[in-house]
Amino acid sequence: MILIFGGTTEGRLAVEVCEQAGKPYYYSTKGDSQKVAMEWGIRLCGAMTASDIAAFCQANGIRCIVDAAHPFAEALHHAIAETKFPVVRIARKREEALGDVTYCKDYADAMAQLEATRPQCLLALTGVNSISKMRDYWRSHRTVFRILSRRESLDIAAAAGFPHEGLIFYKEEEGLPGMEEEMEVMRRVGCDAVITKQSGAQGGFGTKVAAARQLGLKVFVIEAPRLPDTWVTVTGRLGLRRAIEHLAPDFFPLRTGLTTGACAAAAVKAAIHSLMRGETLETAELLLPDGETVSVPVKVEAEGVATVVKDFSDDPDVTRGCRITACLRKSRPTLAQARTKTTASKGDYLRKYCGVSFLPGKGVGRVTLPGLGIPVGEPAINPTPREMIIREIRQLTQEAIDVTISVEGGEELARRTFNERVGVVGGISIIGTSGIVVPFSNEAFVESIARELQVVRAMGCDEVGLVSGKRGETALLSEQPSLRIVHYGNFVGDALCKAHQLGFSRVVLGVMIGKAVKLAEGHLDTHSHKVLMNREFLVQVATEVGIRDGAERISRITMARELYGCMPPIFFSRISELCMRHCRTMFPEGKLEFHLICDNPV
Repeated sequence: MILIFGGTTEGRLAVEVCEQAGKPYYYSTKGDSQKVAMEWGIRLCGAMTASDIAAFCQANGIRCIVDAAHPFAEALHHAIAETKFPVVRIARKREEALGDVTYCKDYADAMAQLEATRPQCLLALTGVNSISKMRDYWRSHRTVFRILSRRESLDIAAAAGFPHEGLIFYKEEEGLPGMEEEMEVMRRVGCDAVITKQSGAQGGFGTKVAAARQLGLKVFVIEAPRLPDTWVTVTGRLGLRRAIEHLAPDFFPLRTGLTTGACAAAAVKAAIHSLMRGETLETAELLLPDGETVSVPVKVEAEGVATVVKDFSDDPDVTRGCRITACLRKSRPTLAQARTKTTASKGDYLRKYCGVSFLPGKGVGRVTLPGLGIPVGEPAINPTPREMIIREIRQLTQEAIDVTISVEGGEELARRTFNERVGVVGGISIIGTSGIVVPFSNEAFVESIARELQVVRAMGCDEVGLVSGKRGETALLSEQPSLRIVHYGNFVGDALCKAHQLGFSRVVLGVMIGKAVKLAEGHLDTHSHKVLMNREFLVQVATEVGIRDGAERISRITMARELYGCMPPIFFSRISELCMRHCRTMFPEGKLEFHLICDNPV
C-alpha cells in the first residue's frame, strides 16, 4: 500500500502514476480544497503528526510514502522523516543560481539581509503562511503581501495581525501570472525589492524573478529546505514509478525498465567523469529527453570505460540483463580539424555531432540501408540516444571524443530480432526515444489503458486524445493544449473500444506512419512482434490512388517513414481513410478524428 502526501501539482502527478496500478492507495491533504479525480485512491484530510503518520502506516500496511507536498511544507516533511518509513520525494527542478539575486537559507536569514539592504518597499510573494514568519520585519518596514483570494488566507493574515490594506490578491483558478502581469503588479505596488520562495516552475518562480530583474528590482529568494539524504528523490512520472517499483515491488502488476539508449548514455556519463575528472561514479543521474532525471547504477571498469547492466522490465525484450559498455577516448584531431574533414554527403549529420565520433563496438550493429536517420556504415545507435550521449559529454568537455558502445553477446541477441530486415547487421541497435521501457505486450497494459480512460472520464471530460507515445502526445498537444491524453502503445483497438464503452463523445486519434500502415491493413494491435510493414499492401494502396511506379518506389524503402520522401499526399490520404474505416469498428458512435503524425520525414 502507498501513502501520498499531496495538495500540489506533484500530488496530482503521483495520483496519475498510482492509478496505473489498479490497486487502492491513500492520498492525504491538510485541507479539502484540492479536487483530484481518483478511481482507486482513498482520500484523507487533516494535518498529521509524526506519531499519527507512523500509527497509520503500521495499521494499514504502508510500504512506501510519497512526499508530494509543497517544498516549504517543513512541518510535514519533518514529521514524515521522523517515521523512518521509506520515502520517495517528488522534487521540483531548480533553476541555476543567478549572480544578482540574494539567496537566503531561511526567513531569519532573509530578514537580516533585508535589514542590511533596507528597501523602501518590499513585495512579498512568499505566500500567506510567511506573514507570521516575517512579522519582525514588516512591523517596521513597508511590506505588501500577495495572497490567494480566499477566506482561509484572509483569516491567516488577520490572525498574524497584518493590516488588510497591505494585501493584494490573486485567484487560483486564473493560473499563474505571466511575465507582463507580474511586472504590472510590481509597478502598481511601487516596490523596489521582491522576495519569493524557490518553489520551482510550478510556483512561477522563474517568472517572478525574471520580472523583478527586468524592472531592476532587488530580488531575495528563500531557498527550499534540505530534505533527508536517505529519501529517494525523483522529478517526474517515470522516476516515481521506478522508485515505487523498487520500494513496494508488489504494487504495480508490471515493472518498467531502461532502454538500451538510456543504459548507453548512463555508461557514457560515468565514463566521461572517469576520463575527464578521475571520478568513479556508482550511480549516474541521467537526464531523459523529456527533462526528467533518473538514477542508473553504473560500474567504472577503467579510465574512460564504464558498464551498465540493462535492468529487467516485464516487457518481452531480448536485451534484458545484457551488459552495455561505453569506452571513451580523446580524439587526436582538434574540433576544427574534425570540421574540415566532414564530407559533403554526411555534412549535415556530422556537423550536428561535431567533435563526438561514434566508432564500431562489438555487439552493436552496423547500418547498411538508408532510412534509419543514421548514415550507412555508422554504428546502429539511434538519433535520440546519440543526443543523450553528446549532452552528457558536453556537460564536462568541449574536446573531441571517440565513443565506442559495445553490448556483450549482442551478435547472438540480434539473431532474435528483425534488425537484418531493416538493414542493421552484426549486432543489436541502441534505441529508445523516452529512455524508459514501459511494458506493453500483455493484458495488464490494456487494463492500464482502461484505467487511465476511466480517470479522464471521471474528471468530467467527454473527449480524449489517444496516441502511441510521447511524440504523438507532443504533436496533439501542440494543436489542442487542453486535450487529455492517454497512451495506447500498440493497442489502438482496445483503447478505442474502451473509449466507446465509457461514452466519450469525441476521440482524437494520433498515429505515426509506422503504425498507420499496419492499422490501414486492419491490424488493431500494431506491435512489431506480431505484424510487420507489408510492402505488397502498400503497393496495392499506391495502385488504387493511381501511382503507377508505386512498386518501384516502395521497393527502395526500409522504414515506413521513408514513404514521406517518395509518395505524394494522395497516398497518405488513402492510408488515413483506411485507418478510419477500421477504427470505426471499435468506436462506432461519436466524433472520431484521425491525425497522421509526421515523424521526422526523410
